[in-house]
Amino acid sequence: MGKVVLYGSVSVDGFIADANDDPGPLFDWLTIGDVPLDDSGFLKVTQASFDHVRPYWDEIGVTVTGRRVFDLTDGWDGTPPSGIDHVVIVTHRPAPADWNTDAPFHFVDGIEAAVAQAQELAGGRVVEIAAGDVGGQALAAGLVDEVRMDVVPVVLGSGRRFFGPIDAPHLLTEPDVVIRAERVLHLCYPVR
Repeated sequence: MGKVVLYGSVSVDGFIADANDDPGPLFDWLTIGDVPLDDSGFLKVTQASFDHVRPYWDEIGVTVTGRRVFDLTDGWDGTPPSGIDHVVIVTHRPAPADWNTDAPFHFVDGIEAAVAQAQELAGGRVVEIAAGDVGGQALAAGLVDEVRMDVVPVVLGSGRRFFGPIDAPHLLTEPDVVIRAERVLHLCYPVR
């Protein structure tokens, strides 16, 4: 089984977006450099961010996210982002009526079932879980091996929390990766 990683960009006060789902400046670090991060031509980061993020992205086989993100992105038009093979959507609702059933998206009811299906689809590669409600559910269920954060020097004050509605302590180890780059601090914490 591949490693399960909870991942996202986050403000220093722990938010991944404001109350209207706008990430504001949280993704600025992805466009302020001169090193292309992918083939889109839009994402350009500093060399330090590239050296940290690109190898990780290359390890991801499946991303697990919630229905909110799926709806906000219009399902990425049926193409998983950043070259990922599959996306597993945690939802209590079926796929949209006009959804292309050939697209590599899987609609699953419940976080445990979603992670199990993602691990099967990933074939030993990393299963990435998007930060937010779904990520918090996975951490609370003991399904996360590592927490990766791209901490951006901004205070949002309120909004969507990195760990969602999690309401109990969870111990992480000391960070095994700390990388300072322009407008972002990359951190990786193994979960105890």
